[in-house]
Amino acid sequence: MVSAHAVTSAAAERGLGKCEGRAIIPRMKTLPLVLALATTALAAPPEPKFRAQDLDTKIQIGYGLAVADVDGDGKPDVLLADKKQFVWYRNPGKRDAAWDKFVLAENLTEHDNVCIAARDIDGDGKCEIAVGAEWNPGDTVNSGAVFYLIPPADRRQKWEAVKFPSVEPTTHRMKWVRLGEKEWGLVVAPLHGRGNKNGEGAPVKTLLYHPPKNLNDARGEWKSDVIEASSHMTHNFERLAFPGYENSESLVVAGKEGLAYTFLEDGKWKPKRCVVHAEYNPPLPGVGEVRIGWYMKDGKKEPFGAAVEPMHGNMLAVYHQNPDDPESKTPPRIVLTDKLTEGHALACGDVLGTGHDQIVVGWRGNAKQPQPVGIHLWTPLDDKGEKWRESVVDDGGMACEDLLLADLDGDGKLDIVAAGRATKNVKIYWNER
Repeated sequence: MVSAHAVTSAAAERGLGKCEGRAIIPRMKTLPLVLALATTALAAPPEPKFRAQDLDTKIQIGYGLAVADVDGDGKPDVLLADKKQFVWYRNPGKRDAAWDKFVLAENLTEHDNVCIAARDIDGDGKCEIAVGAEWNPGDTVNSGAVFYLIPPADRRQKWEAVKFPSVEPTTHRMKWVRLGEKEWGLVVAPLHGRGNKNGEGAPVKTLLYHPPKNLNDARGEWKSDVIEASSHMTHNFERLAFPGYENSESLVVAGKEGLAYTFLEDGKWKPKRCVVHAEYNPPLPGVGEVRIGWYMKDGKKEPFGAAVEPMHGNMLAVYHQNPDDPESKTPPRIVLTDKLTEGHALACGDVLGTGHDQIVVGWRGNAKQPQPVGIHLWTPLDDKGEKWRESVVDDGGMACEDLLLADLDGDGKLDIVAAGRATKNVKIYWNER
């Protein structure tokens, strides 16, 4: 493994920058899952303080969330993939006010919706939206659907759904990813490979779809490339951009085998297995959620890895760089807790304003153990990343299916938005630190 500082330094020495309008990063042997901590003790960070506000108390499942400006008013809105509807909640611009709810599309497929991606990719100040549906994980041949939503003149009305003709089965997660200064793609990760049974057989094909020149052409072709295919079950993935390379986002894919990293270089994707769970002693059970957090060291941002393990798992783990073996595919790992019941949501961000990211984790419970459910926040306390403080955000009121961090009121502080499966709610946790 190498640090982000080493990456940018190497790039400067080799004169790497942009190639044919596309930002690139230098060739890397593995993902730098680094917990690079200062050599002096950390100042005692403040305790988090949140105030909850209900956005909705009558959702069905709340499979996935996105945050983006839907209507172009300069305020971030909340979007939700629910069982049969894709909806958005309009930001009123002040706390405690009601967030009006609008339906984007509904009943697109026989089976459930499952994911949503929203981001302004054409620079007009209003987000583009893609959605995933036909969720039937038991069918690894014919399930899965992906749609691009064409907006009406009044974005509060229903959008036109354009179905992609070619998809991989078990569509599960998607994100818009920056490929260059003005180039974007839609990454879609299925849960299973085609014909895969119980995580065995064909590997999962993570696809990158290239938008047509005219996004709102219902007949436009969305060509796709396979950018990662080393996992036999995937559950989620993270996009990240290293300092100095913000125009070229890389991906970390969480799955049955551990973590896989893939990045764009010279117009080609370079996949690399970076954390191999089978090589630990004893072997580890795979990864469900992954997020990359950042730490400041000597004025430079360095990344670390946070993971929920296994899929729908009970553990929250942090990965460190091994300074004696930076190429190791079994980097040091610290388990922060093994008390989650179906951990299903994860985010990293500097919620407390310390200059270093914290970890926010949510879990949803199950039929056999419906409680406790909730959201907790973990803060590093020492200069080695070995001691962490657990703080409660919500205990019992949020069976967390998904969560995101975003500054929803423009005060410079990250808030939490979460969707609850069994609790059938969407909440904002306003940051009042």
